[in-house]
Amino acid sequence: MATGRRGEGQTALVTGASMGIGVDLAECFATGGYDLILVARSAAELTAVADRLAAAHAVKATAITADLAARGSGEIEARGLSVDVVVNNAGYGVAQAFAGSDREGQLGMIDVNVRALVELTHIYWPRMLAQKRGGILNVASTAAFQPGPLMAVYYASKAFVLSFSEALWEEARGTGVKVSCLCPGPTTSKFRERAGTNKVRLSRASTQMPSMTVARMGYDAWQANKRVEVTGPRNRIMATLVRFLPRTVLLRSVRNLQSPL
Repeated sequence: MATGRRGEGQTALVTGASMGIGVDLAECFATGGYDLILVARSAAELTAVADRLAAAHAVKATAITADLAARGSGEIEARGLSVDVVVNNAGYGVAQAFAGSDREGQLGMIDVNVRALVELTHIYWPRMLAQKRGGILNVASTAAFQPGPLMAVYYASKAFVLSFSEALWEEARGTGVKVSCLCPGPTTSKFRERAGTNKVRLSRASTQMPSMTVARMGYDAWQANKRVEVTGPRNRIMATLVRFLPRTVLLRSVRNLQSPL
């Protein structure tokens, strides 16, 4: 094994690690020498990612097939695997009006985007504080900075992730434990296809950023213990400007962008 990599002797748990930003975040940590625990629902894809990263970066990579929408993320802990860093990347969205939407799909978003994230963080947080190392990298979205008509639960879930992350960053200040919240804008991944955001006006008004670029920014931000990382200058400007817009104007603007083509 290569020497001198800052993550050697530590393990990073990455959720949603079978595709998109999750795969690239896992690769960033593997490059840094961290052993990996990769979690996702897709067994075949997850195993392929684990095998590839283990061989390419001389790290251990354990694949755990699990549906984080189901309560009981502690099954990972029950396997006796130690975790130093939790990368809460798993999440999904549904682009449609709340009225007439599938109730289980809406509640599932809360389970994956919020409950599972809190559960995994709560499991490993005390150990991190006791050892004065490691930390949490949560993946939110630029959606976190405003309400999202026609995608209401998703936007609200990411606002929770941002608020929760910032609070933990302050609680961990001076402990040696790092906390960062990654807020990507439109990114090249399968998220848009699954969420249906490729069929709304926002898809024509934005440029997608490569997922590895997003992942590298998130990894570097976490290593620097940067509280929040918004990807790309345009996204950073927009995240700042929304604070100054009248709320009714903001809501109508977001609704227009989230409306079908």
